[in-house]
Amino acid sequence: MGSPFLLQPSRSLTEEAMAAAGQSQDDLKRIAALRAVELVRSGMVLGLSTGSTAAHALDRIGDLLRGGDLRDIVGIPTSEWAAARAATAGIPLTDLAAHPVVDLSIDGVDEVDPALNLVKGRGGSLLREKMVEGASRRFVVIVDDSKLISRLEGSGLAIPVEVIPFGWALTLRRLQNLFDGTPGFNLKLRTASINAKASAFTEKESEIEPFVTDNKNYIVDLFFEDGIHGDLQAISDDLLRITCVVEHGMFLGLAASVIVARKDGVVLMDKEAKSNGF
Repeated sequence: MGSPFLLQPSRSLTEEAMAAAGQSQDDLKRIAALRAVELVRSGMVLGLSTGSTAAHALDRIGDLLRGGDLRDIVGIPTSEWAAARAATAGIPLTDLAAHPVVDLSIDGVDEVDPALNLVKGRGGSLLREKMVEGASRRFVVIVDDSKLISRLEGSGLAIPVEVIPFGWALTLRRLQNLFDGTPGFNLKLRTASINAKASAFTEKESEIEPFVTDNKNYIVDLFFEDGIHGDLQAISDDLLRITCVVEHGMFLGLAASVIVARKDGVVLMDKEAKSNGF
């Protein structure tokens, strides 16, 4: 794809590059996940992430633990799903109270822009993900190249905002007012039957059954027809100033590196423009 990204190749990725040719999207996710797991060392506290890409990493870590290649690993799950998947894989669990500093988090994301800003949380786990990944010494993102975009929300899919259920309709109006006049802007309360990939909804308000997060909150999905323009940090601050907004799915400045699996190979994107540790 023609992209503004500065991609940093790593010579250590030669085998993965060869393996990536002709693979499906899920195969590419798996290749990126396995490469990222090579960063895991015995004795680490890991952030255990949520979603189809993260599943490959969790399963691989479990295999390495069972085989004795890794020891004394503990993980902090970012969702009930991640906790269940990690338990099945045999990864011991802990929490941020016991381990307030996380050595490494590995996670898939919904979007990555050229500055390594991210959109996450279309599966609904954004709050716990941001807490764990924000507590991490290193946060490594694993994606296939369909997640690379020139501007956040450039995919036309949702930026999720987690809100408390009480007074959600008022919160919805305040979010609408925040972006009043923005061309192509739309928002909607996420329902249990409609996921974040839908930009148009037909349910009558009286029939709404809201999607509920692991934290017992609701999700409001924001849609921008041409992506988000302006100062992302200022927009983040404005969102978080709205009473009843708990967190949003823009992950700004958290990712240290992004491993991208593409049809023609695997590439490292790094904030420092070099392949530290890879």
